[in-house]
Parts: sequence; structure tokens; C-alpha cells
Amino acid sequence: MFSYRTSALRDTGRVSERTVRDASFDVLRDRGLTTIFGNPGSTEVPFLAGFPDDLRFVLALHEASVVGLATGWALGRGEPAIALLHTTAGLGNAVAALATARVNRAPLVVLVGQQDRRHLALEPFLAGRLENLAGDYPVHVDLPLLARDVPGAIDHAWHEATTGRGPALVIVPMDDWLEPAGDAEAASPRRMLRPSAADEQTVAELTALVEGSESPAIVVGAGAADADSWAALITLAERLSCPVWQEAFGARPGFPQDHPLFAGFLPADRAGLRAALAGRDVILSVGAPVFRQYPFTPGALVESGTRVVVVTDDPAEAHRSPAELAVLATPAAICAQLAERLSQRENGPQDPLFNRPEPPAAPKAGASLRAGHVLFALADRLPADAVLVEETPSNRPELHNRIPARSPLGFVSAAMGGLGFALPGAAGLRMALPDRPVVAVVGDGSSLYTIQALWSAAYYRVGVLFIVLNNGGYAVMDRLAEQHGSAGPWPSFDIEISALAQTFGSEARRIEKHDALLAALDELIPGLAARTEPLVLEVVVEPDSTFRP
Repeated sequence: MFSYRTSALRDTGRVSERTVRDASFDVLRDRGLTTIFGNPGSTEVPFLAGFPDDLRFVLALHEASVVGLATGWALGRGEPAIALLHTTAGLGNAVAALATARVNRAPLVVLVGQQDRRHLALEPFLAGRLENLAGDYPVHVDLPLLARDVPGAIDHAWHEATTGRGPALVIVPMDDWLEPAGDAEAASPRRMLRPSAADEQTVAELTALVEGSESPAIVVGAGAADADSWAALITLAERLSCPVWQEAFGARPGFPQDHPLFAGFLPADRAGLRAALAGRDVILSVGAPVFRQYPFTPGALVESGTRVVVVTDDPAEAHRSPAELAVLATPAAICAQLAERLSQRENGPQDPLFNRPEPPAAPKAGASLRAGHVLFALADRLPADAVLVEETPSNRPELHNRIPARSPLGFVSAAMGGLGFALPGAAGLRMALPDRPVVAVVGDGSSLYTIQALWSAAYYRVGVLFIVLNNGGYAVMDRLAEQHGSAGPWPSFDIEISALAQTFGSEARRIEKHDALLAALDELIPGLAARTEPLVLEVVVEPDSTFRP
């Protein structure tokens, strides 16, 4: 058990007082925060100089990569990760990545360096107005009033990140680290129990509603992306013999996408949503809001008379869902109890509800590769336990159609929608899951947002296969501009990503032919789980002619 109280330490023959830094390191050890992702500046040097041997510091070359790595680590391990940012510039550079962590339900403890407390009132060089810089995306922000409160604030942030499943920030003036730890009380409970049992009355009410339905359907999201929720939802869906849809723009799968009752991905517009769910009298949304959209279109979300129920353990998700009934509880527990109480319905369709497209014809001699060639080849080769990280907006619908997620981390993306997550996120996932194959499919434009993450992957020997689809520009933006009737003002660009990757120390290859693509995947995929070095496959593809999210 850790303590923040003063103790005597021997230092070159004299007695020195235990510092805030010493006490903070004990908190990190106790909470398992022993791998720290950071891009340090001068305000963090008192914390980092002479770093303990039993803690690990992982350097990234940009703060978006710092938070992306930590987010991948947190998602892979299912527990908080810790990131270190440098005052205004560092936190400012990381805000979009912190927003992604929040929407991706990734618990992070984020230490933000600040100028020396003793002259902050004068706004010295590198002083930051930090408390509100990340807006509402942190689940918690703390600037301890006293230096000796810092260890307790870090421990408090660990609890806030765990409960809120998002980034919890602690701002630490640089002189605080070497101050005496003093006799500050621990500001958080040593242990916290979060009961997950389903409430009897809640389950009874939910059972009555669903049992009385004639044509139910289930919608799942990232809040159900764990093994217990999958098991409960499989049983529930089979008991109801009903279709299971994945929410639009879901960052993780809430149901096995090779199951016969998997119905596909909900459209991201109201007209498409109404059509997909037409005829369903009860919609049970589990671990997903009601309902995620992208372009605004007029009309209701569902047909008149359709009753909507949401089951989630995320209060904000429950509060913003226009549902008849919201159940704030652990999805796995509720769904397991619900499945036990419902009567078995007649067997559903014998054939799978979701039909995947036919393989694309191989390109003719001299013809360009298309994204579909790459995605089909991947689908045919990826093992069931592979972690597939996606950040290729123009090709995401086709990726969904071709590659089923067969494990709770079988698909991971940035739920916020901002670019720059995939490269560091995939590296962080692989660091957290060293025995699982990790593949990132990334657009060329997307890769440039955090291309620096390749340095971290190479330096720390993180064996991710990065497949960069190079279509020579921002294809999504081109298609969206065409839908508005005229071209946008941006130019196309052709950056040789493989050459750029090599400058960051990563092995890289550029592929332009179909047979070379198949040969590379046949060579690389079988050994991915044991791979210890990153590899970038830059695959030149022609831009898609349409974009329908």
C-alpha cells in the first residue's frame, strides 16, 4: 500500500526528505501506470531527470502520437494508461487526440507540465492557461492547490479516468516535483468496487417490454465491445431470433460480424436508418447511443410506433438518447439476465442476414489497384484474433463490407472522426497486446497527421503492419465537393509514404501491382503475431469514384 507521508531516504550519507516526485512514483507503481508515454519539454525535466529504472518512458515525437499511443495501450489492456504533455503547446497539440480518447472510452491519466508555481502570477515564458484548454473533453481536470497534493491528485485522476473512461488531467507546476511530500492524506479510496449485477426490477421491466414485441432488433456499439457482452448478446439475439446491427461509425464492434444474425452497419442518415429498421416494433440499443448520424437529413430517426430502449453504462450516452427507456447499467449483466428470462422464439433465417460482396476481379494488365483488391486480400488472410485499426475514410464502408470483426478488438477506429489516431493507436495496441497480430489500414492523407509515430514504433520494436492506401490526395473531400456541384480549392498530392516512413526508421515497401500485393501479404500475415519490427506497405490505389459513409 502506498503512502504520501514523509519518510527518511539515504542520499550520499545524509538524510533527505521524501519528495512529491518520490510519492508520485509510488502512486504510479501502485496503480500499474508504469509505462509513461510522453514528449517532454523543460517543465517536465524535474519529473523525468534520473527516471527510475522500474518505470518505462516511451518517447513520441508529437503530442498527438503520445496520446494516440496511450489510447491504444489503454484499449488493449482495458485499464488506464498515462501520458505526459508539455504545458500549452503540448496540451494544445493533443486536444484532438484527447477528444478521440474520450469518445473511444479510453481511460487516460494525463500529466501536464506547468511553469514554476512561484512566479506563475507574472505569466513567465512557457506559462500556460491550461485548465480549460482541452474544453469539455477531459472527464476531470485538476490543478492541485499545494505541491504536496500532487500524488493524491494523480491517484484521484486514476479513479476519474477509470470511472469516466476518458482522459483525466493533472496540471503540475515544475517546482512541485521536488517539494517535500509532507503529510498529505491520500485523496482517493484504496479500492473501489463497481457492482455489475443487474437490478431485479429493471430486468423485469425490460423483459416485459421485449417479450411483448413482435419484431425486435438489436443495435450494438463500442460499449458492448468486451467478451462478456459478446457472449450475452449472442445468447440474447439467438433467443429472440432477431437481427443485430452495428451502430454507424462505431469505434469497436459490439457483436461478432460473422454471426448469421449480424445484419450489417446502420446507415448514418435518418432516411437510411428508418429504412433499415422498418417494421421493427422494439429496438434494443446496447452500448450505443440512439442513434449516431453523420449528414443531417430531415425526418424522425425511426418509424412512428417503434419503441426504442437503450442499455449503456455511459451516463452521457444515456442522457442524449431519445429513447422510451434508458437503462444505466453494465450491458453484459443486463443482457445476460434478459436472455435468461425471455422465451425462445422460432428459429430465425437459415442464411446469414449480411451478404458480403463478391471478390473484385483482378486488375487487367496495366490497370491500377483499387482499395477493394487490398481489402479483399486482407479479409482472405487475416486470422480471427487480428486487431484491425482503420483510418481510411473513403474506403471504410468497403472495409466493413469485406472484413468481419471476429473478436471484441477485431476492429478499432477513432470514434471522434478526427484523423491521426491509427498510426500511434495501432502501435499502442500492439505494445499492450504483444501476442496478437495488429494491422492498420490507413489513407495516405490520414497517415501524414501522425507520421512521426512510426519513429516510436521502430525505436521500441513494435511489430505492426501499416497498410497505407495511397490514392494521391483527399479523395473524400473531392467526392464531397462534387456532391456540392463544384471542385474544392485544394490540390491533389502524391507523397511517397514509404520513403517518408524509412526516414523514421521503419522498413517500408511501395506496391503498385496486384501480384506484388498478394505476395507481400502471403509473406507477412502468417508471421504478424511474432513480428518485432514495424513495416509500412504503401499500396498505390486509384481514388474511389463515390463516397457513401
